[in-house]
Amino acid sequence: MFKVGKVGEKLLYEIWKSENFETQLKTIDNQIIEIIHAGENNKDYAGPDFFNSRIKIGNITYLGDVEIDIWHSDWKSHGHYLDKKYNKVILHIVLSKERFRPYVYTQDGRKINSICLIDFINDSYQSSLRNAIESERTNRGFVMPCTEINGNILLQDKLKLLTDLGIERFKQKEKKIFERLKEMVYLKEMNIREPIVRYDFGEEFQNKKFTPDEFNDPLLWQQLIYEMIFEALGYSKNKDNMLKLAKAVNLDFLIKFKQEEKFQDIIECALFNVSGIISFDQPNSDEKSTEYLRVLIEKWSEIKDQYDGAYFKMEKWNFFKLRPQNFPTVRIAGGSTIIRRLIRDELLRNIITFFTEDHKQKKIISMLRNMIIVNAGGYWRNHYVFDKPAKEVINYFIGLSRADEIIINVILPAFAVYFEIFDDKAAARRVKNLYLNFHQKSNNRIVDQVIDSLHITNSESKSIHMQGMIELFRHYCVKGRCMECEIGKIVFK
Repeated sequence: MFKVGKVGEKLLYEIWKSENFETQLKTIDNQIIEIIHAGENNKDYAGPDFFNSRIKIGNITYLGDVEIDIWHSDWKSHGHYLDKKYNKVILHIVLSKERFRPYVYTQDGRKINSICLIDFINDSYQSSLRNAIESERTNRGFVMPCTEINGNILLQDKLKLLTDLGIERFKQKEKKIFERLKEMVYLKEMNIREPIVRYDFGEEFQNKKFTPDEFNDPLLWQQLIYEMIFEALGYSKNKDNMLKLAKAVNLDFLIKFKQEEKFQDIIECALFNVSGIISFDQPNSDEKSTEYLRVLIEKWSEIKDQYDGAYFKMEKWNFFKLRPQNFPTVRIAGGSTIIRRLIRDELLRNIITFFTEDHKQKKIISMLRNMIIVNAGGYWRNHYVFDKPAKEVINYFIGLSRADEIIINVILPAFAVYFEIFDDKAAARRVKNLYLNFHQKSNNRIVDQVIDSLHITNSESKSIHMQGMIELFRHYCVKGRCMECEIGKIVFK
């Protein structure tokens, strides 16, 4: 059944029922469509919009149902093509001409005519509907195909599916991490400097048997955590750049300055100069910006001869349509503190110690959050960019919500791999148990959509379920793999 959202339900249905058309309805091949009976408006939650319609198309009169969608693609994205309740549809009506196609197919393979309603209505209706369609497009989100028909699936069955998918997602992260570790070991053996555009190690690498001793260097794990956290801090728009920056300004370079009194300044000067974000010409800068830029430039001039990596350009970074607190400048500032903690404060060793000792989960969670959360301070507490002060003070470079996401997506899978490599079964079990029971203080758009689509209200904060929702959405729902999903197998059977 079509959810009209911002498009007026009464208007749409009245147009159809009153046959208020400016021109004769026709199919794409010019067959005349005559409405003998518009049908009965479906007041139920699921199924086509009109039942028992009688429509003559060409020389044939059909008795069946009518479905109204905004976009032609809704037929597939809403799962109608898999749903037996839509097998009696005799006409598919679409409001928008965007990516319009003249046919759809039912679950039993029957071909149905589609028409674009806006081609046949008068100008006053067209204007109203076009405005409504544009508004709907602006607020449009993906609708899971089973949204309207999964209500009879027990909550415990939905949660079991999400738990299984959350575990699968965790295993995929472990596999990706282990592959990256092997790459790092091999690149170091081959004396290859990252980041590089692309590489194919060939059969020698693929056939190589790695031993735990090859992963015994703490710097290897520190670099891995550094890269993964920077990638996470980049969000979708800057994650690739942040990852490349972490590979370029690597810990092999930064650790040389570990004993320097102003180590934090050195980290920031390296990151901002290499990233290309730093601006050398800011005529309208405030006094703090001028002083901060001077420190970054002078510090870099002292150490840049020791740097042999890549440089980046300002235009490669994305600021557009980002909240200022998510600007790469602020994220790099927060990431620089994480680097200092890795190198000088022995973040890696502290995490290992906590998991090898027998602590309660609540204490481990508190410890991990304290290690990842970064309070705002220094220049970037009052700035989002180099040339002018921020209107509001920044409280956190990395807050609780982002810290929880880093714990779930970086810390736990990385240390699960660590303890598995070094055969510490008890510690590995503690890591995985924490993942199973973690309740994070964050959410995202995908999770919100799946919660709404699956009609789940009480489990949204449990991280394994949230990870399962992301896995379900990205690898099943949007790819049309409904019949491979345990819910889809039942509701579309």
